[in-house]
Amino acid sequence: MTEIVAGATIDAARRALAARLAAAGVDSPELDARLLVGHALQLDLTGIVTQGSRPLSAAEVAQIDALAQRRLAGEPVARILGAKEFWGLPLRLSADTLVPRPDTETVVELALQHLAAGGALTRRLRIADLGTGSGAILLALLSELPQAFGVGTDISIPALMTARANARALGLDDRTAFVGCSYATALAPPFDLIVSNPPYIRSTDISDLAVEVRSHDPFRALDGGGDGLDAYRALIPQAAHLLHPGGAVIVEVGHDQSADVVQLMREAGLTHDSTATRADLAGVPRAVMGLKKLR
Repeated sequence: MTEIVAGATIDAARRALAARLAAAGVDSPELDARLLVGHALQLDLTGIVTQGSRPLSAAEVAQIDALAQRRLAGEPVARILGAKEFWGLPLRLSADTLVPRPDTETVVELALQHLAAGGALTRRLRIADLGTGSGAILLALLSELPQAFGVGTDISIPALMTARANARALGLDDRTAFVGCSYATALAPPFDLIVSNPPYIRSTDISDLAVEVRSHDPFRALDGGGDGLDAYRALIPQAAHLLHPGGAVIVEVGHDQSADVVQLMREAGLTHDSTATRADLAGVPRAVMGLKKLR
């Protein structure tokens, strides 16, 4: 296996690291190598290309190798970088927040589709994101809804600090508030839209998750209890109480949970139809919506 040595060029180091990651079975080795080399050298893509022929110092090689060792041990690139893009927004991460994933964008898509159908995209909306983590869903929605105000809740104060920092960095801090509580227990009605990506992994399934998830995402953001539905049993009745008539709650669900979550919504007095679900790229129902009946 090609090792990176002092005097190697940036381009050669990137290619050698990609080969090393590929040999270890790491997904997307080319992308990971570019991101890790760029992070070690504080270079963006343009810098990596334009400085590709520059030789590396011994200290720079050591920095790249240290990052490579972390990735080879299963640490996600986003954790190493301390940031992840979601809905086109750069978000800082912390040990108390999940790494935002593309599947979660289905919640944003379904919410915007619902609001657009009701002509509400430019209205003064009140939104809550229960278990906000890094603030990903809430901040994505606020970036698309210029008149909306959002409240993010989380049981983790460090997570709320991360979300608040992301809101500030994106210029959205004047339209956000963050509250420490379990789901919606500290909130008062009314809300037009409530969203959540709660923990939904069955407790017994966590040990089978990829090492990037089970060893690096916060456990309580993964563990959904024995059947994976504990969080929905708590937050769906809370959301039903908080919503305006005609308001919506939209949650992310696991690959086989949509029917159970729909039933919980109906038991809470919410309505659901075939248009109130959005699938991920694999065709799996991923975002589920319940509507509060109009009086």
